[in-house]
Amino acid sequence: MIALGCDHGGFPMMQKVKKYLDELGLAYQDFGTYSLDSCDYPDFGEAAARAVADGNCDRGILVCTTGVGISICANKVRGIRCALCSEPVSAEMSRRHNNANVLAMGGAMIGVNMMKRIVDAFLNTEFEGGRHERRVSKIMAIETR
Repeated sequence: MIALGCDHGGFPMMQKVKKYLDELGLAYQDFGTYSLDSCDYPDFGEAAARAVADGNCDRGILVCTTGVGISICANKVRGIRCALCSEPVSAEMSRRHNNANVLAMGGAMIGVNMMKRIVDAFLNTEFEGGRHERRVSKIMAIETR
C-alpha cells in the first residue's frame, strides 16, 4: 500500500499519480487534499508520512508545488526518509543507497512523463544494504539524540 499526500499546489499532479498507480494496479491510500482549495501541506504530508512510519503503508508519495515543503514536513516524522526527486536517477539512488521510504515531487517542476519515470524508479528499486546499511543506521540514530 502506498500512502499519498498533497496540497492544493500538488493536487493536479497527484491526480495523475493516482491514475498512473491505477494503471499499474497498485493499491494506495489517499490522505488528501481532495481539491484545489488553498490548504497547508504539513497536514497532508504528516498524515501520509505517519502511515508509512506506523507500518500501515509500505511507501509514500507526496506532491506540493516544489516538493520542498512537503518533503521537509515528512522528514520530521520519526522513521521517515523522504527524498525530493525531480528525475529518475535520484529516485533510484534514494532507494538503492538511502532506503528512502517516501518520495516527494514538485507538481509544478516536472511533467507527467517525468513523474512516471520517477515513480517507476522509486517503486521498482530495492535497497542494496551492505555498506549503505551502516549509513542509514547512522541517519536513523540522529532521531534518538
